[in-house]
Amino acid sequence: MISDTQKLIIITAPSGSGKTTIVHHLLNTNPQLAFSVSACTRQPRPNEKDGVHYYFLSLEQFTRKIANHEFAEFEMVYEGKYYGTLKAELQRIWDAGKTPLVDIDVQGALRLKKHYGEQALSIFVKAPSLEILKQRLIDRGTETDFTLAERLDKAGYETTFAENFDRIIVNDELQKACAEASQEILLFLS
Repeated sequence: MISDTQKLIIITAPSGSGKTTIVHHLLNTNPQLAFSVSACTRQPRPNEKDGVHYYFLSLEQFTRKIANHEFAEFEMVYEGKYYGTLKAELQRIWDAGKTPLVDIDVQGALRLKKHYGEQALSIFVKAPSLEILKQRLIDRGTETDFTLAERLDKAGYETTFAENFDRIIVNDELQKACAEASQEILLFLS
């Protein structure tokens, strides 16, 4: 367990809800926060760098870390694709005197919140509707018809867990959603 002075910020959302944009805003405007780099087994996208966007691991490396209890949480988010939060990554940030900001899938966020309890603030970001979410995913230009359908199905399911988080922010206006997230974090850390 972490000490009483070590806190954790968890941001989660269905894909396309604007979570990553809000996370970038929070990191750029709150110097006490540091991005917790997750580990995953998927291939890097263009312009993604190992150790910056993710720790890109082979399935063998990832399962070895599972066996060694090196994850605070992990999950197979999409078929054959594992994601997880390394304990060493959280500790690296605490050791630097900062608060980890974890940008994570819904199930992983629930696990982290359960594990860290009151020492973690969990924020669920959601789009105003599934139709708006679908359009955002299409506009990104990174989805095939199959992955679009997969992400929309998953988003509908993930939204059913929103009430399990400390705060829900509806991202209908980006500036407002960013301001709400900043305010929640400042209150939590004060």
